[in-house]
Amino acid sequence: MRTQIPMLTPAILGVALLLGATAPASAADRVPDFTQIVETNRSAVVHIATTQTVERGSGNLPEGLMERLPPDSPFREFFERFERGGPEQQRERSSLGSGFVISEDGYVLTNAHVVNEADQIIVKMDDRQEYEAEVVGVDKPSDVALLKIDAEGLDTVELGDSEELNVGQWVLAIGSPFGLEHTATQGIVSALNRNLPNDTYTPFIQTDVAVNPGNSGGPLFNGEGEVIGINSQIFSRSGGYMGLSFAVPINTAMDVVEQLKEHGRVERGYLGVNIQPIDRGLAESFSLDKPIGALVSETVPDSPAARAGLKAGDVILEFDGQEVAEAADLPPMVGRTPAGETVEVVVLRDGERKTIEVELGELSEYDEDAEPSGNDGDGAEESSLNVAVRELTQEERQELGLRGRGLLVQRVGAGPIAEAGIRPGDILLRLGREELTSVEQLKETVKSLPRDQPVAVQIRRGDNTLFVSLTLPTKD
Repeated sequence: MRTQIPMLTPAILGVALLLGATAPASAADRVPDFTQIVETNRSAVVHIATTQTVERGSGNLPEGLMERLPPDSPFREFFERFERGGPEQQRERSSLGSGFVISEDGYVLTNAHVVNEADQIIVKMDDRQEYEAEVVGVDKPSDVALLKIDAEGLDTVELGDSEELNVGQWVLAIGSPFGLEHTATQGIVSALNRNLPNDTYTPFIQTDVAVNPGNSGGPLFNGEGEVIGINSQIFSRSGGYMGLSFAVPINTAMDVVEQLKEHGRVERGYLGVNIQPIDRGLAESFSLDKPIGALVSETVPDSPAARAGLKAGDVILEFDGQEVAEAADLPPMVGRTPAGETVEVVVLRDGERKTIEVELGELSEYDEDAEPSGNDGDGAEESSLNVAVRELTQEERQELGLRGRGLLVQRVGAGPIAEAGIRPGDILLRLGREELTSVEQLKETVKSLPRDQPVAVQIRRGDNTLFVSLTLPTKD
């Protein structure tokens, strides 16, 4: 007797597939439930309102207006009366932000830009109780401010460890966007250790949490309900949320808090170098296997770096035992290191690794606008690079802070110089390993350079010194 195996009809097969597709997802696949975190921390998240008195004169005219009016203009008398005006007027400017309680005796953490220069700061609790706060300290480089209110027995948040964050983790923000108190928004960690323009000492946490004006200073929680950051900035072309928000890591913030409590200010280490990223061409020109490290484009005179012997063209690979994977890694490392501490800096110089000991200074003691270091010639002349250059005059070198070097680019034709992005007005400081002091030296240096290989060129552009890579074509 033959046994027949029944065939599944298409209808039955379709049902089977449908059932498989709707199988319940595991707990790990589901979006986390943040309700308990919101409920637990609601009383520790605060709304901050500030007011600032602004002086406004009744006779403020646009600068230079009176000088541009003809002597016989009928408007002169009118504007002169307006400019003399009456007494100065005062008006109040208000702003809103968020914060959170970190101790039962009334210490509150928020952003520096929320409370900076405020005449009055009001902290409103979840139970509608309001307190006038005093500023313990403000640290603008990290955008952290510590406030104190006169209260006891307050509910507090639990602090986490921002060093344990991973990209992709769920996070939650609570704050007062546009004054809407205790608004909760969620997302994931998008990136870590982000350095933003003018914020080189803070390794920001990047998230896609919806953050808007008023969220500033509020807490960023992980999935366990621990604060791992302070919501600080957004990237936006419209002024509102566009998917990129940035938080100060709580570890960075708490280090600032301890120093504000103890000293009223934050001490940061200071190295005294300007740095730039390394691209593939520069990496090859400096004999690096890949673009890694921070390229020193200039050193500040009489800075710790200059005294220790660091030079423009050094590639910093390690700082105090920590690898410098990219240029943005270095400033936070230096800033976290106490002033007066001696550290080992590993650099690549002329193709060889070199360890240099540097005693760091304190950032506040140095003028960061000091002239960069540099190392005296005339007449414009074409070089084989298809560029017209001339030697700087003694007066020009003094004005620019350059000692004994520098060729001013006057015209640029098609060729390697143009391809490297060098343009008229730039000053050539170094080609390869040679500092440029004359037009003749430039010509001789070009003759000795390798062909079809990137070569580093140090230039001065405006107030900035930087490196670009240049490749000479093979000779005919």
